[in-house]
Amino acid sequence: MPEDSIEHINFEQINELAISKPLVSHIYTADPSAHVFNGKIYIYPSHDIDAGIPFNDNGDHFGMEDYHVFSMDDISSEAVDNGVALHVDDVAWAEKQMWAPDAAYKNGKYYLYFPAKRADGIFQIGVAISDSPVGPFIPEKEAIKGSYSIDPAVFEDEDGKHYIYFGGIWGGQLQKYRNNKYDQNNEEPLAEEKALGPIVALLRDDMLEFAEEPKEIKILDENGNEILAGDNDRRFFEASWVHKYNGKYYFSYSTGDTHFICYAIGDNPYGPFTYQGRILNPVVGWTSHHSICEVDGEWYLFYHDSSLSKGVTHLRSMKVTKIDYLKDGSIITIDPYGIRRLID
Repeated sequence: MPEDSIEHINFEQINELAISKPLVSHIYTADPSAHVFNGKIYIYPSHDIDAGIPFNDNGDHFGMEDYHVFSMDDISSEAVDNGVALHVDDVAWAEKQMWAPDAAYKNGKYYLYFPAKRADGIFQIGVAISDSPVGPFIPEKEAIKGSYSIDPAVFEDEDGKHYIYFGGIWGGQLQKYRNNKYDQNNEEPLAEEKALGPIVALLRDDMLEFAEEPKEIKILDENGNEILAGDNDRRFFEASWVHKYNGKYYFSYSTGDTHFICYAIGDNPYGPFTYQGRILNPVVGWTSHHSICEVDGEWYLFYHDSSLSKGVTHLRSMKVTKIDYLKDGSIITIDPYGIRRLID
């Protein structure tokens, strides 16, 4: 929901109409990445704080410093805060802005992937390791070589391979990169040019580095053409996520300044992915960020909004609601403050 409309919202009414309530209210949490490990739900969100920084398009007001991991015995149980799992002060290469993380499991170890800004103001992605899904996580001394931008999301395919997806424009700095190379003079493509795509790389067997050069993903329209930069309702902005349903790969993401969570479908983890529609309509607050997780044979959308903070865009609260698929594999669009409706 656009920032300039906040003052007109009746938040008591919004909270009454909301299809889900915040999972926790003692701290602000956003960008929830949810997984089932050993039969239990674990959520890895950002931890929002009020850093006292004015709102700007670079997201400087999102001044998060640490991560808490939350656990749930089942989808209807209380979300338990397991305390600080990693703090920016523990990360040698990072200075600030611990943005949206994700986690993965392999061979008895848990891996937390997170973006942060180095002292030079450039985002990279780091990894930290734990014997427990709730941490504490011990970070590697250096960021992942060749990593950049924000919003890491790790997908484990059925063959056991792990792929990491990342990237975000504007404050996420993706527009400064071409072919994995940074240039301060680079900017977003023009409206009639192809939109920038998210980035994917296979992870090495030890989960600590890329096993290959990162590749840009193509998101196609219904005619097989790449989505254009000026198509703000459909082009990628940030918040990559991948899940697999009935043999197809679903790539979902945020459109940023138009505030939709959309999805596209492909036949392999690298894409291309063909745009299908919207999963989530705009929420209160500027950002929209999500994950999709299967729990006990049902699919759920974990997301956030700013209704608990009465519209403060950088003070968000994570929520969860059920996802419904049609027989053709399409997802029914979720209206966060009213009835669900089919995609137009």
